[in-house]
Amino acid sequence: MTRALLPLLALLAALALGACGRDDSTADTGTSTTRTVERQTRVEVLEDGGGTAARKDDGAGTAFDARAIYRRDSPGVVTVVSGGLPGGAGGGTGLGSGFVVSGDGEIATNAHVVTGGEGKDIRAAKEVYVRFQDRNQVPARIVGFDPFADVALLKVDPRGLRLRPLPLGSTEDVRIGSPVAAIGSPFGEEQSLSVGVISATDRSIESLTGFQTAGAVQTDAAINQGNSGGPLLDAAGRVLGINSQIRTDTGTGSGVGFAVPVDLVRRSLDQLRRSGRARYAYLGVATAPVFPQLARRFDLGTDTGAWLQEVTADGPAQRAGLRGGSGRTRFQDRAYAEGGDVVARVDGRPVRAESDLSRALQRFGPGDEVTLEIVRGGERREVRVRLGERPLDAPR
Repeated sequence: MTRALLPLLALLAALALGACGRDDSTADTGTSTTRTVERQTRVEVLEDGGGTAARKDDGAGTAFDARAIYRRDSPGVVTVVSGGLPGGAGGGTGLGSGFVVSGDGEIATNAHVVTGGEGKDIRAAKEVYVRFQDRNQVPARIVGFDPFADVALLKVDPRGLRLRPLPLGSTEDVRIGSPVAAIGSPFGEEQSLSVGVISATDRSIESLTGFQTAGAVQTDAAINQGNSGGPLLDAAGRVLGINSQIRTDTGTGSGVGFAVPVDLVRRSLDQLRRSGRARYAYLGVATAPVFPQLARRFDLGTDTGAWLQEVTADGPAQRAGLRGGSGRTRFQDRAYAEGGDVVARVDGRPVRAESDLSRALQRFGPGDEVTLEIVRGGERREVRVRLGERPLDAPR
């Protein structure tokens, strides 16, 4: 049976958008673990009163206390309701999760929670509402969305609200085996907590454009439809990623979930704040990972790197003189195009794992020039490439 990667948006056949959320008795904004700062605009920003020191730790030495994480950070997790989604699936209404990222009313979520369609056909929902743990429900404006990283930035009017911004961590905080917590609205069950561990890193998952999102975090914490856009938190309560997809045979969670990595989330949010859209560098290649047996079989001259299988016509790579392969020769479990260049380094950074090339290119923007070290015919050489802008639809 084939497995599928599914986004976690819960589609609702009927939902009254104007209605308030149910009374969640778990709301806790007056405990000794928080302190409230009231501004002249009457916005209340809940700040950490007991976990700041822990958050300065690398997380490895911080005891994992799921109850403390939930008590402290769940007020910063919201339910996102979208109406008028293109395509009309689920009556044109969807429900996902999100979390507060600033005291100014900024909310992060998945792009697929507040949009419909893919590639050039992506369209924003006509209306979006954000529901907080304390039952406040307010309209939100879509500042922008990034279909390549599946990230969206929303903005609500913060006046009269109690906002609990969640701190963003770093990919350096992501370690296999570390405990994590996911908070969100699986199947519409708001403010649900699940716990698990980071079960893998550097995974590649599908974006909304046909391009792969590199560096995804894999977890066995239970996440399901409706968890989309919610945070994956470490022991210190730092966001390590945005829960986005599950791998499943049945359409429900099976212990293999994926989160968009926090460094990519931060990059995306920064761009959306500035211009309302995210732009990515584009090389225009399709690659295969190199491993020692493959290198010997095809005499590649290196046992690590990204082997160019195809080079997009008139793309940046082709214009710089990079070569893809030709023909199809089967080796082990797949067929390969022979004769293509192997990219060994990007601006001095080694390309080892399958996702290293795309992750290295995330550091650059359209129009930037990068130096690629390639191996061609067993010889190493450097090629200067001016990167293009990634299109909304991946070349077929």
